[in-house]
Amino acid sequence: MKGFVLGGVSSGVGKTVATLATMQALSDAGQTVQPAKAGPDFIDPSHHEAIAGRPSRTLDLWLSGEDGLRRNCARAADTDADEPDICLVEGVMGLYDGDASSTAMVAAALELPVVLVVDAKAGMESVAATAYGFREYAAEIGRDIDVAGIIAQRAHGGRHEQGIRDALPDELEYFGRIPPNDDLEIPDRHLGLEMGAEAALPRSALREAAETIDTDRLLAAACEPAAPETPAEPADRVDATVAVASDAAFCFRYPATIERLRERADLVTFSPVAGDPVPDCDGVYLPGGYPELHAAALESAGTLTQLGDRASEGLPVFGECGGLMAMSRSLTTTGGGDAGTDTDTDTNTDAEPTTHDMAGILPADVTMHDRYQALDHIELEAIDDTLTASAGDTIRGHEFHYSSADVDSDARFAFETVRGTGIDGEHDGLLAYDSLGTYAHVHPESGAFDRFLESL
Repeated sequence: MKGFVLGGVSSGVGKTVATLATMQALSDAGQTVQPAKAGPDFIDPSHHEAIAGRPSRTLDLWLSGEDGLRRNCARAADTDADEPDICLVEGVMGLYDGDASSTAMVAAALELPVVLVVDAKAGMESVAATAYGFREYAAEIGRDIDVAGIIAQRAHGGRHEQGIRDALPDELEYFGRIPPNDDLEIPDRHLGLEMGAEAALPRSALREAAETIDTDRLLAAACEPAAPETPAEPADRVDATVAVASDAAFCFRYPATIERLRERADLVTFSPVAGDPVPDCDGVYLPGGYPELHAAALESAGTLTQLGDRASEGLPVFGECGGLMAMSRSLTTTGGGDAGTDTDTDTNTDAEPTTHDMAGILPADVTMHDRYQALDHIELEAIDDTLTASAGDTIRGHEFHYSSADVDSDARFAFETVRGTGIDGEHDGLLAYDSLGTYAHVHPESGAFDRFLESL
């Protein structure tokens, strides 16, 4: 499996649309595409899966380390019967942006070439100058990456396209363009773009854009990703069943997490939004997602009430971000479009803030805000033994949320924050009974899910 990284000159340049169009072009050319995403995002990968038909790998140096990142990239080729031909990695932010795991850092770790997405809406020679500057900047900062060429975003054909091609220096390939098209716009939501299942781009528009991508040149430029020094080894199974919440309210989970849980334990899923009963299990994992969009349904369905009862009887529950919110006593929406009354995400943006009862496991009341409350890679140090770490261990994760948690004065915390905001600026991980709720999303390479399984 060869690959390349599709990076951008900045956030908002149209990397996701360019990625999806390129995936469509490669698929139409008979290639089996393995999508991947640099950084900790959950939303862009959902769009990848909608086009490529296979889960997108999460490639983040902070979350998994260099060898873990390489293992995660290689895993698709090693474990999937339908081995992919090409891995397309969508970058995060601008190519060089980010101190923990930039797109350039991911490209260097995998030793993959970079195809740069440049906004060409109002430029020709300047597009070439921008791309050339990005190529030369790598040597200036000692970053070992190869910017191989460009895809021109929002570029017309004819004279506009030819002007860009003529201006590019010999060191940079022209891989194609994404034509301006209002149908190639993905709606925004407060955590980013809408999920792929909700806002899939029209295939006709994608295929039209795909026709402008030179797949032969892309395949010629691609190369084999760097192999991990320590390949993944099967872990011992534990005699346990894990129940994973899985629906529109709990949809932020890394493919590698589900794979790890399935490797080591029996896994069952359930939908709190639909009112599914809590399965017969030894532990529950509540991923992040959008509980605020489904607060009324979660309150009335009865699953969270049952989960609270089970937790008080000793059932371990591990919740991440949205999972923490659902484990709290209450969730207050902003009333500005985040409080769904059923499983549909269409809401009344003129509604007043509303408060909904949640599971009541954790001693906290959660409130949604109009602006994000935390966005960063995070590092936590365990105060005592807990579900995801032993005392003194550090684990790395990512936090991005628009809510805040008002916790009781005698609340117990599992972690001190070494980096990041956590729950109160100094701590993360609320404890109650045998359960844990945290604002941090963690990757299985952190060891957190192994610790969770082994504690059941």
